[in-house]
Amino acid sequence: MADARKIVSDAIEGEKEPLRSIAHQLWSNPELAYKEKAAHKLLTDYLESKGFKVDRSYCDIETAFRARFGSGSPHVCVICEYDALPEIGHACGHNLIAAAGLGAGVAIKAYLESSGTPGTLTVLGTPAEEGGGGKVLLMDRGAFNDFDIAIMVHPAPVEIIVGYINARVTLSVEFTGKAAHAAAFPWEGVNALDAAVLAYTNVSLLRQQMKPTWRVHAVFTNGGTKPNIIPEKASLLYYVRAPNLKELGVLRGKVTSCFESAATATGCTVEIKENDVSYTDLHSNPVLAGIYRKHIEASGTEYTYDANASWSTDMGNVSYVVPSLHPTFAIGSGEVNHTREFAAVTDIPESHTKTRVTAVNMALTCIDVLKGGEELVKEIKEKFVEQVGTKNN
Repeated sequence: MADARKIVSDAIEGEKEPLRSIAHQLWSNPELAYKEKAAHKLLTDYLESKGFKVDRSYCDIETAFRARFGSGSPHVCVICEYDALPEIGHACGHNLIAAAGLGAGVAIKAYLESSGTPGTLTVLGTPAEEGGGGKVLLMDRGAFNDFDIAIMVHPAPVEIIVGYINARVTLSVEFTGKAAHAAAFPWEGVNALDAAVLAYTNVSLLRQQMKPTWRVHAVFTNGGTKPNIIPEKASLLYYVRAPNLKELGVLRGKVTSCFESAATATGCTVEIKENDVSYTDLHSNPVLAGIYRKHIEASGTEYTYDANASWSTDMGNVSYVVPSLHPTFAIGSGEVNHTREFAAVTDIPESHTKTRVTAVNMALTCIDVLKGGEELVKEIKEKFVEQVGTKNN
């Protein structure tokens, strides 16, 4: 184990400046879902320069990629994300996720080369996590069929190995009424904005009866055109989250009733659509979590083993088809994701250093799987079947 840690640490330290530069370039040029063209080129050029066989625009997705090294089994997958958020850039730290994935990939490759250990490594570039479900589209096109495990890491204010991450559905809600002059003939109109406001209020009143683990949040996406025209169209975009798919179905039914009753009360009609790829809850494989825990403890990092995280990710969908792990690593001094303050701390020296430390732990976890061979993979998959009730073929 000491040799593996030294090989991995030396490989990542040797790439200190390129990894920092890549994370900074992503941070300086944030790109939205499925538009990560500069990020795609930056990451694939780097991996190709390090001796990986790179498939660009993988599975006919322009900004996805696959980079492979080695042969045979086990087959481990390290995942990179690199999309940003509208207006607030890399406020979820995907620039650091990409750097961690690259660092781990280079380190695992170095170990395979020096040790002669059999196995295959894939570094998989997955666009559009912040809406768009890039991993789900890749899954549908067979990208995850050959992996024995999949692992990625995510920056946050806290260090968590096993995060209980919610399932999520995105609902687009549009009310239709009737336009009329708001001053001269208001009785001729049917106010769609009133319906939208009432729907929002209904959901707010529902919160008293929501479980503490449920989450519902929304924005208005259309509220009319001019004050003197009664709005004939109004719409909202809702995220609805719950700890598992069963509870998500219950909560979705409750909020749908809020929308429908608002339409009835105002005389409007309502159309409710799923506006994005739904994300499932996340199953963290306990065997992988135990291996990662060993390495995080060896690195001297303080952590929480398991905790409710409440957010959602398309890595949850992956965890239903491949044994998976999705730890968080702590950066900053209390700043929280999806804020301008968090975006700022994803490009400071301390965060780049912590990203490299985390990449070491991720790489060593994968190396243990490669060294453990079929016997360890069997144990991992047995726990996977227990968790999700399906076989990983």
